[in-house]
Amino acid sequence: MNPKVDAYMQGLKSWKAEAEALRALLIASDLEEDFKWGRPCYTYNGKNLIGLTPLKEHCALNFFNGAVLSDSNGVLIMPGEHTQNGRWMKFNSLSDINKHKNLLKLFVKEAIEIENSGVKKPTSLTTIALPEELQVIFKKDAKLNKAFHSLTPGRQRAYLIYFTAAKQSETRIARIKKYVPKILCGKGFHDCDCGLSKRMPTCDGSHKFAK
Repeated sequence: MNPKVDAYMQGLKSWKAEAEALRALLIASDLEEDFKWGRPCYTYNGKNLIGLTPLKEHCALNFFNGAVLSDSNGVLIMPGEHTQNGRWMKFNSLSDINKHKNLLKLFVKEAIEIENSGVKKPTSLTTIALPEELQVIFKKDAKLNKAFHSLTPGRQRAYLIYFTAAKQSETRIARIKKYVPKILCGKGFHDCDCGLSKRMPTCDGSHKFAK
């Protein structure tokens, strides 16, 4: 825990309980606590990932690269009309934080994974290109192609970030193959695997991965 953040929290006059709850959640992750721009800031390997900002009408988390996070529930907000990467998540009560606790953990986990992957973050809201290996697979596997493009844009983006992070073609293919079951079942990268057999490539076992 950062002593500067300790002092900042003690001096809060509003949203103190909410800020402390969010701080505890972030500290419990693999993030490091810092104090920048007069606010708590949470970093990973020296990179700024999340800012904690109690404001007048709410308490917010600022995901500095929130535009590339999987947000199928649409809870991340663009703070300004011309904002490119940053996204905010606002909270108005402790119950609101508790309600979204698991989702917050997934956001933090994904932000760290993206940072570890070395993938260059988009500087605009343009989509991520399909890797060549996935394009080839889609041409042979219409069912998988349809299932993937039926996913929400956020879920598609999460998969593409993970697939394209691999430097070797063989690794990209292996990653795609591993997640075929989840894609065919309409699940996102971070969705629970509950009910999916490790031996069966789809929910009903009727699909074979295109070679």
